[in-house]
Amino acid sequence: MKNLILSLSILLLLACFSACKMEQVAPKQPNILFAIADDASWKHWGAYGCKWVETPGFDRVAQNGILFTRAYTPNAKCAPSRACILTGRNSWQLEEAANHSPFFPAKFKTYAEALGENGYWVGSVAKGWAPGSPGIIDGKMRQLTGPKFDEFKTTPPAKAISNNDYARNFEAFLEARPDGQPFCFWYGSTEPHRAYEFEAGIKYGGKNLDEVDEVPAFWPDVDTVRTDLLDYAFEIEYFDSHLQKMLNKLHEIGELENTIVIVTADNGMPFPRIKGQAYEYSNHLPLAIMWPMGIKNPGRIVDDFVNFIDFTPTYLEVAGISLEKAGLQPITGTSLTDIFYSEKDGIVNPERDFVLVGKERHDVGRPNDEGYPVRGLIKEDFLYIRNFKPERWPLGNPETGYLNCDGSPTKTYVLNTRRQKGQLKYWQHNFGKRVAEELYNIKTDPFCLNNLADNSDFDAIKTKLIAELNSKLTEQGDPRILGNGDVFDHYNYSGAVQNYYNRFMSGEKIKAGWVNESDYDSDLQEK
Repeated sequence: MKNLILSLSILLLLACFSACKMEQVAPKQPNILFAIADDASWKHWGAYGCKWVETPGFDRVAQNGILFTRAYTPNAKCAPSRACILTGRNSWQLEEAANHSPFFPAKFKTYAEALGENGYWVGSVAKGWAPGSPGIIDGKMRQLTGPKFDEFKTTPPAKAISNNDYARNFEAFLEARPDGQPFCFWYGSTEPHRAYEFEAGIKYGGKNLDEVDEVPAFWPDVDTVRTDLLDYAFEIEYFDSHLQKMLNKLHEIGELENTIVIVTADNGMPFPRIKGQAYEYSNHLPLAIMWPMGIKNPGRIVDDFVNFIDFTPTYLEVAGISLEKAGLQPITGTSLTDIFYSEKDGIVNPERDFVLVGKERHDVGRPNDEGYPVRGLIKEDFLYIRNFKPERWPLGNPETGYLNCDGSPTKTYVLNTRRQKGQLKYWQHNFGKRVAEELYNIKTDPFCLNNLADNSDFDAIKTKLIAELNSKLTEQGDPRILGNGDVFDHYNYSGAVQNYYNRFMSGEKIKAGWVNESDYDSDLQEK
């Protein structure tokens, strides 16, 4: 009996010791560093094999974590894309926030607000959710990505690059953090958003035109376009240089091991036919995630379809905060922890086999500030697109400067191929009107130039994609599918210029700062 009691006592002590030991080594709530470039397509990062853009920071995250080959935003424009990130919901589920430069609805709390209310030290630098009006709650302007840390400035390497010292401001955020508190930080650079200093990539980056190994087939392969691409590359590299400093700082203070580092961009590059559209280069974005204490088998390349709406549920799960406690609206996205905790390359979760894309009103420039509504589905190798108002101009009206396309040397050159040379090919690819349905094999046709929608060989595929698109959007309560889509055109625009088109056409001198004077196409005869 004495021996039995002694054995049980020893077992009890061992159990208590083990429990205490497990409690000591159990990972605490992870920190979160979210780094988002402003307007960068997925292919232009070193880890994806790009040779003319050097991104050692991004590559480090990929090598020590996971590189995602099929990450997408639901809406390829700054404000709606960022709204999806912050809420875990698709843009057509966000009322006004489906649009660019809207009034952000008070009913939609963001993950940053929720984490800040539940024990996290939250902050951001430079561009958070924008452009638009975040609204006021309890007499204070909402901080959708957390309080700003923008005090420190630096000398930028070229004109039009921000003087915000992103990395130093991140250090200031860390220095202000209460001891022992997990943090969530949003690094939102303004690069490579327009404008650029022309030839900065050559003058300051030491680049040359021959380095560019791919000019999309919807633009002419000329020196002007290649120079524009090198300036874009130079700005991505500047974003990455601050990321490198942030990673080094976290390593220095011993916080890198338990920090989830997510590096991506909000939408595709600020060039014609890409940013603000619904094509492959518009919505397909870079994504690398590292978390040394949480991600198994680092260095993996994952081919699952993942979505910007997956970030918020991931944060809540790893932080141990329920949706109810967070106070967020129901989430459509799915936590990425199934991929984090797996050891697989390639396809990890076969159920992650699609993404939805779409848009409503982006920039103004059509009569009554109307949008260009689109919905699409990407599944396997195919992208199906439904243009609901093909009678409208997809990038905005010509006479107001195609306002859903930032001014750039590439934009001006493409417009001049029609105006000065009488060529319609490039203008049509980039600015011309579109048909109601588009279908592309994005594996063989990543530039989306060969529309298969009317090819009978693909009828079965198109029918299947349409049925799935309609089913999923109906389930999500999309007003565009449910017959009330015009509501998006009637939401107020929060930008400085209201009723732009009608005022412009009445003769009022209105300048849109993001287009060039040469972009206005009032002489257009081809309707």
